[in-house]
Amino acid sequence: MKLPSPLRHALLWLVFFCAWFGILWRLSSGPVEINTGWEIPHLDKACHFGYFFGGSGLLSAFLYRISHRHLDWAKLLACVMLIMTLAGALDEWHQSWIPQRSGNDALDLCADVLGSLAGFTVFRRMHRWIDDN
Repeated sequence: MKLPSPLRHALLWLVFFCAWFGILWRLSSGPVEINTGWEIPHLDKACHFGYFFGGSGLLSAFLYRISHRHLDWAKLLACVMLIMTLAGALDEWHQSWIPQRSGNDALDLCADVLGSLAGFTVFRRMHRWIDDN
């Protein structure tokens, strides 16, 4: 299965990743007001994992499209993990300045990193969808 040609353009994946980061920043800029009446242990860690899983896939797609002719999966993984870890650390630092938020949570950052690794791994298995061939 191949995605339509316009969806294989590198710039589109960069725009998606920038939108992902903008939404992350916006979500981190206010208090958490989720009251379901249920207490689900570590739900925030699952949310961090899932959100960074998606962001990692978007970033992986962008970096793959700009380097797929000279692809080195190890370098791509290192780039994705560095950028996503920095994004997670910046998010945690940002939250530490927001009233009613707690930031600098090492377990949140760990969930971010693990989600990023999982997102890259899934992307690597599915990268053929955005190939030109």
